Amino acid sequence: MLVAVLVVVVLAAGAWWRWGNRGASADPQAAARTSFPDLTPATGDPILPSLAGLSPSAGEVVQAEGPFDNRFELDKLRFDGKKLTGTATITSDVSEILEFEALAGFYDRQGRLRGTARHVYHLDESKNDHAHEEGTPSEAHPFTIQVPKDLTDVAVSAAVGVPVLVNE
Repeated sequence: MLVAVLVVVVLAAGAWWRWGNRGASADPQAAARTSFPDLTPATGDPILPSLAGLSPSAGEVVQAEGPFDNRFELDKLRFDGKKLTGTATITSDVSEILEFEALAGFYDRQGRLRGTARHVYHLDESKNDHAHEEGTPSEAHPFTIQVPKDLTDVAVSAAVGVPVLVNE
């Protein structure tokens, strides 16, 4: 008799939990809300203020100072008047690059900054574009930044820096 009573109680509790507890579900959006009243949200793309202070000579490519300079090295920098190419090699640790952005400034013959363009990389895990599925992830990220069309007759030098770098 005691076993029958326990079975009925357990079944009743299960039924109540399954069908009678609908109003108690939490709003997942409300659970994740936070507020930072003194924090201004970012607007626009990340910039490198150091680009404005540079004045590279014609044909030259220089590195612009950025917030992540201690985490990578730029090498193989080339500028042919139409595009800037290079490679960023991560030196801070050995992990997959999740987000990477290189920002180039293009300068005229007087060394004045005339405009910018960027290379943006975002690891898309749905496409399975991991550099290495097994073993050590690639630490080198090659990039190419095209000179904007309105600057192709003006740009004679360039500077490049990294305003965004996220790795695992």
